[in-house]
This record gives sequence, C-alpha cells and structure tokens, in this order.
Amino acid sequence: MWLIISALAALAVTAAWFVAPRFYRFDILSLALWGLTTCIFVDHVLGYEDGAFFDISADSLVLSIAMLIPIFAVWEAYLIIQKLKMGAVSTVDKVNINSEVD
Repeated sequence: MWLIISALAALAVTAAWFVAPRFYRFDILSLALWGLTTCIFVDHVLGYEDGAFFDISADSLVLSIAMLIPIFAVWEAYLIIQKLKMGAVSTVDKVNINSEVD
C-alpha cells in the first residue's frame, strides 16, 4: 500500500508540474515523492520473501499517509522560505532605488 500511494502521489504531482506555474515549485515536490517511491520500491524488493508484495491494510494506509506528511511539510517550508527571500530582496531593492533618487 505504501508503494501504491506514494507512486500515485508522485504521478499526480508530476502531472501538476506540467500544467501549474513554476511559482509552486512542483518540480521539487515531485523529485521528493519519486525519491520516496524509489526507496519504498527497493525496500519491498529487498525485503520480499513469501506472501503478498502489496500489503493492503489500515495500518499500511496510515503509514503511507504518515510518510507523505513530512514531504509536504518540508516542501511548504521551502515555499515559505523562498517567498520570504523574494519579499526581502524586493524590499531591499526598493530601499536602494529610493536612496539613489535622493
């Protein structure tokens, strides 16, 4: 279930990356989600013995959501930091322009 949900999230964000403006930086989120999907796939392949390859249960659903939350949180923090940097740069530029005029 982890692999399925992380792959679906990665596919959805990659599709959004093609249509959404660059401002949202879906490229970084897509890269993080594809990294998560690759790690889970390797974990499944190396840890596979006998039985079902995909574990479909409530516990694995909760775990897959818990794995996605930190990725979205880090992506949101990155967006906030970038927005603050852009705001700080534009404020500094306005101050420099005003001081040159005087």
